[in-house]
Formats: sequence, structure tokens, C-alpha cells
Amino acid sequence: MNKRYPILFLALGVSVIAINAISCVSIPKGATAVKPFEKDKYLGKWYEIARMDFKFEKNLNNVTATYSLKDDGSIKVDNRGYNYVKQEWKQSVGKAKFVKESNEGRLKVSFFGPFYAGYNVIEIDKDYQYALIAGNNLKYLWILSRNKSIPETVKQQYLKKAESLGYDTATLVWTKQD
Repeated sequence: MNKRYPILFLALGVSVIAINAISCVSIPKGATAVKPFEKDKYLGKWYEIARMDFKFEKNLNNVTATYSLKDDGSIKVDNRGYNYVKQEWKQSVGKAKFVKESNEGRLKVSFFGPFYAGYNVIEIDKDYQYALIAGNNLKYLWILSRNKSIPETVKQQYLKKAESLGYDTATLVWTKQD
């Protein structure tokens, strides 16, 4: 037997472990994803009301996320926003897959090949008009709405839930929607 094969398999195994480690798909401690979750009701266009800012959304307003079902059962994620500093539209298209069952609002999203991040629907109203989304950890949080605004009662409910999980909601960026 060729002695290179064990080394090749070891290198392949280490690569798979490294990709999985980089593709951190988790949920913040104490958070639980919505269950039952109705994928078909979640599809469509959402307006970003607020977010924890990070480099891919820096200086963006008029941010939307549109979710549609792909032939392979995964979900197409089409994020779009206007960079008011550069005065240009920015768009990122990715894919989402369910971490476990499709009736649980726990997904993994990728915009960069095999690298996934957690996308956890941790609160949603019964009509699927407003959603609170947690990322992998306390650095990622979004409030979404089917409209360009959100009722104050829903806003306060979502802020209270986020704070109970340890989010610093004072650092949220409130997205301008024209």
C-alpha cells in the first residue's frame, strides 16, 4: 500500500474539520428557534428595521432581504441595501438550509461557498409580519418587518427578548427605509 494515502486522508480529515470550525453554525446561549416554523409563510420580502452593525452592512440603508425556494429545497437569500456613503446599491445573494428539521426556524446561511453562519428565527408573530433573528452569537441580531416600519409594541417586545439573552440593544443600528 502506498504510504501517501494515510497522509492524504489525514489532510482531508483536517480540512473538513477546519471548514466546519470556520462555518460556525450556532445559536446564542439561552435562545431557542421558533418551532413550529412555517417556511412557506416566511418566504418573500422583509425590510430590515434594525441590526447589530458589521462590515458587510456598514453604511447601508433601505436594506431588504428576499427569500425564495430553490429547486433543491434550499432557500435563496437575496440581500440588498443602499450604501449612502458610496451612493450605490449593494447586493449579496446566498443560500440557506435548515440545520435540523424544516419546521424549526434554525437555519444556516452562506454567501461564501462552503462557509455557513447561524440564522435563527427566535421570535415571530402569528401572521409572519415581524421577526427577531439571532446570529451565531451576541454580535449578530436583526429585527425584520414585512413593512418599512414596526409597531412600537412589537419593537419593545423584541428589544426586551434580545436584552434577556444578553444583547446590548443600545448598539443597534436603526435602518432608514425611504
